[in-house]
Amino acid sequence: MLPRILIVFVICTATIGIFAQPMTLTINTDQIKSDVQPTMWGIFFEDINFAADGGLYAELIKNRSFEFSKPLMGWKEFGADPYATTSKAGTTNIISGGDDSNPRYAEIITNRTDGYALSNEGFRGIGVKKDMEYNFSVLAKCPQQSHPKFKIQLVDSNEAVIGETTIDPSGDTWKPYKAIIRATHTEAKASLKLLFEGIGVVDIDLVSLFPSDTWKKRPNGMRADLVQLLADMKPGFMRFPGGCIVEGRELATRYQWKKTVGTVEKRKLSINRWNTEFTHRPAPDYFQSFGLGFFEYFQLSEDIGAEPLPILSCGMACQFNTGELAPIDELDPYIQDALDLIEFANGPVTSAWGKVRKEMGHEAPFNLKYIGVGNEQWGPQYIERYKVFSSAIKAKDPSIKIVSSAGPFPEGELFDYASSELAQLHTDIVDEHYYNKPEWFFKNSSRYDNYDRNGPKIFAGEYAAQSVGTVNPANKNNWDCALSEAAFMTGLERNADVVYMASYAPLFAHAEGWQWTPDLIWFDNLNSYGTPNYYVQKLFSNFKGTNLLSVLDNNENVSGQKGIYASAVLDKSSNKVIMKIVNNNATKQTGELKLDGKKKFKPTGKVITLSSDNGDDVNSFETPRFIAPKDNSLALKSNRMGFELQPKSFSVYVLDLQ
Repeated sequence: MLPRILIVFVICTATIGIFAQPMTLTINTDQIKSDVQPTMWGIFFEDINFAADGGLYAELIKNRSFEFSKPLMGWKEFGADPYATTSKAGTTNIISGGDDSNPRYAEIITNRTDGYALSNEGFRGIGVKKDMEYNFSVLAKCPQQSHPKFKIQLVDSNEAVIGETTIDPSGDTWKPYKAIIRATHTEAKASLKLLFEGIGVVDIDLVSLFPSDTWKKRPNGMRADLVQLLADMKPGFMRFPGGCIVEGRELATRYQWKKTVGTVEKRKLSINRWNTEFTHRPAPDYFQSFGLGFFEYFQLSEDIGAEPLPILSCGMACQFNTGELAPIDELDPYIQDALDLIEFANGPVTSAWGKVRKEMGHEAPFNLKYIGVGNEQWGPQYIERYKVFSSAIKAKDPSIKIVSSAGPFPEGELFDYASSELAQLHTDIVDEHYYNKPEWFFKNSSRYDNYDRNGPKIFAGEYAAQSVGTVNPANKNNWDCALSEAAFMTGLERNADVVYMASYAPLFAHAEGWQWTPDLIWFDNLNSYGTPNYYVQKLFSNFKGTNLLSVLDNNENVSGQKGIYASAVLDKSSNKVIMKIVNNNATKQTGELKLDGKKKFKPTGKVITLSSDNGDDVNSFETPRFIAPKDNSLALKSNRMGFELQPKSFSVYVLDLQ
């Protein structure tokens, strides 16, 4: 009998020897397996983690119209000396007298010629950049002849003024007033101060502040750095507005798209369902102003070259909350919302909703092709409602592809029921969600290899590896998670004849305002960065190709053998063959790539690699590109190429055809 220590040595040596044996991977460039949909890789936006107000929507003032449940939340009253609290220089009264969409405004009564002020804290502070111009605006009226004018200041965290301007309102009817403030310093935690000068009364509403460097310089637009990160992904589609906010905790708080279009001052604020959803991250100041509404979502999709994919309520509140149902015979308003949305997006300007689109500045149709019915619903009640929606939508426009829901889990009784029912209904696309440990993603890289090729197509609508556990605040966007997602995505790509769409979720998170982790892109008031997961998504999307090829090892798909996962595509538009490959081993792996077929290749190409020695490594505001793509050149000879895969790495090989 061998000594125990020797047995261990022999086993370990044998294991190392197996993994060290070079692989031979073969791609036949003449055998196209299927098309790759232009929508294959996209993005999923939901207003969670302060992704809209306080994030993508560049408005810097919180509770700008005094419509929060606590009307002065985000605002603070004080005298000219912020430390003087003994005298009352003025009063702010909240008046309810506006229209249904924006019923409240603030009445400012000043008792002295100076000394009274209001300040707004923004969203965990106001991010201000030196020499940047900021566009201030307010609606104001003066119900009495005697009224104060006011000075508008940006102040830093120490109350030092870092930019100011003045406004002198007049007249007893509402009028807009605008001014520009140039910042003299950079400050992440600034606030906006309104100092009232004079004695009298002035009413104010819709107090607003936007940076001048919004995306495409649009007034009242989107935060440019966040949109740029999306545009850099070259997404094939954009799903919006969620997510669970589509459903609402109850039907009354569901997302209603018609309330998010038209002029901004007519958009009715709503509480965000993530306001009190999680006890570990309460956000009592989380509301939706809908400054970022359905028109802006369509416009953003167009800007970044993505197909718009709106998701609509099907008359079912979130089943994890109240599960409130609209009776089946009372679905007409919900269905009409879907039909009117098609008209808003695609209808002629002579139609009622096409006219609204034109009045908002977009005469041409948005060319809507997809609509989602419900977000994450399940059970017979969902199937019953889906049938009614599907019939009405197809009658309105048979070309619209409908995305249906397989429920919140990727397996189990609820999933099996939905999958069976939706297949029998010949639904267009089924939305499946996956939140699980990295091990699940590695294991399920072959999930779609044996799916019914004649059934509905798949939308991998929400996925993210969880480093600790689903809904756990300790989750990290670490390299282990990103690498497992890359392995899973090779399986999605390998089955591009079945999988038509895929998107990571959630998309954005404010560093001080998040409710859910992990998230693809993190930001604070001044900065933003992509996680390792972001770079995985970006590489797949930037190199999605047009046609699927097979990558074989001993005539088998490469899906976990020896810890290696791979997929390949042909890109006819750029005349390239692209292989994506994951090495989940802690050691380097070597091999040879054979490119069979009649096609000839240029002698040089490139390889783009993401890797890290430590699976717990993350990107951060301090080191935003700690894990980021690195390019290297490579050489081919007679359509053959040796390769060396770094430990725990994801690589994209880009080979140019002659």
